[in-house]
Amino acid sequence: MQAQAPFRADQVGSLLRPAALAETRARFKRGEVDAAALRAAEDAAITEAVRRQEAVGLQGITDGEFRRDWWHLDFLAQLDGVTLQDNEGPKFKIAGQEQPPIATVTGRVACSRPIMADDFAFLARTTTRTPKMTIPSPSMLHLRGGRAAISREAYPELDAFWADVAAAYRQAIAHLYGAGCRYLQLDDITFAYLCDPQIQAKCRANGDDPAALPATYACVINEALRDKPADLRVTIHTCRGNFKSAWVAEGGYEPVVEAMFSTAVDGYFMEFDSVRAGGFEPLKVLPRGKKVVLGLVTTKVGDLESADALKRRIDEAAQFVPLQDLCLSPQCGFSSTHHGNALSVDDQWRKLERVVEVARGVWPDFGA
Repeated sequence: MQAQAPFRADQVGSLLRPAALAETRARFKRGEVDAAALRAAEDAAITEAVRRQEAVGLQGITDGEFRRDWWHLDFLAQLDGVTLQDNEGPKFKIAGQEQPPIATVTGRVACSRPIMADDFAFLARTTTRTPKMTIPSPSMLHLRGGRAAISREAYPELDAFWADVAAAYRQAIAHLYGAGCRYLQLDDITFAYLCDPQIQAKCRANGDDPAALPATYACVINEALRDKPADLRVTIHTCRGNFKSAWVAEGGYEPVVEAMFSTAVDGYFMEFDSVRAGGFEPLKVLPRGKKVVLGLVTTKVGDLESADALKRRIDEAAQFVPLQDLCLSPQCGFSSTHHGNALSVDDQWRKLERVVEVARGVWPDFGA
């Protein structure tokens, strides 16, 4: 029987941008090359990245998010009613440096045209394995700015906002499904961020109740997936921030795990690469039939985790979740933004190779 996503050895999605692609993108932004030249450079870089992923032994293959500047904003900005503004909210731990902007709702939210469906179609044509699409979770339209970043003229009441967001996502997902997508990941930092008391305080300052938000976010995800076809596998990835190897939040999953595990997805990519994420105890409430992909391999530094250490950590997690319901991956992408994290391309591939190596040794059904 063919393995179903999430896979025993999996990945979050983004890869370090090749130097040639980064240079072409910079030239495009300066007006020195046209969109066709940029697209050709992206196609070439994605084709090579797919080849490397397949050679490593991964079954879920991404395009590295090579067509994006930001893991979330390139998608969110294409929704009707969404604009980008400077971020005045929680900051990454790199003082005085560039901070990602935030998505702000200035009008009624909708999805009037396909978003990134052509990008997925190219990936699907390029790989012989399972092509995986990553998009930001619908909750990403709310957390950073909260009620304060949602137009009161467009949405006097938030119930209408959430209904529109869910409908827009149902349409966007339908477009991706129509392009052939059968493995979709919702990148959702909100659950992990809400484990942090400082983020909770910022939510209250924005006029929101941080204790109620996890259930609200779970509800909108479920509404977004309400019409999900039976053969579409969906996962959620959550982390505490990933920008040039910096992070934002810390704290264990206890405050949010029940709400997160109530979402109608097939698996959860959860980071556990540092003490910031707490212990494995919250996993004990995982519903049977769902999987947790343990993010034990850090993408923030180049030091390679030992196979034995990773196996010990998997054994620790298996005290709370049956081994058959666990998988392994890096804790986040290697390049959630075009800047990339503070490690080398060789470090990146060694880490992905280590994930596959360990998974092969731990799970007898690897690849089956």
